Amino acid sequence: YGGKSLHEQSHGEAFFALVLNRLGGNGLYIFDEPESALSPTRQLSFLTAMHELVEANSQLIVATHSPILLAYPDATIFQFSESAIEIVPYEETDHYRVTKSFMDRREIMLEELLGGE
Repeated sequence: YGGKSLHEQSHGEAFFALVLNRLGGNGLYIFDEPESALSPTRQLSFLTAMHELVEANSQLIVATHSPILLAYPDATIFQFSESAIEIVPYEETDHYRVTKSFMDRREIMLEELLGGE
């Protein structure tokens, strides 16, 4: 795993080493919130690894809250709610909208959430 035991690596680095060294083409891979182990920069790297797997005829099912991972081109995104499971465009996912709103209006949202000082 990159010349280093998985036990000697951080959770995120060990996860990423596993993806790079153990997964290959023609597979079906199921990931449950892979972003929990990954920094935003590593999520971008994971997006590249996902693409390489797809290009090698693999299929991926990814349960994620990450707007970065949700952005995979041509992904079918299922959004689960109390009343339904729906296919939604990327920009209409709750995770995209909340993140975009926070990035666009950080000061206002922090004021609303935390109150004035």
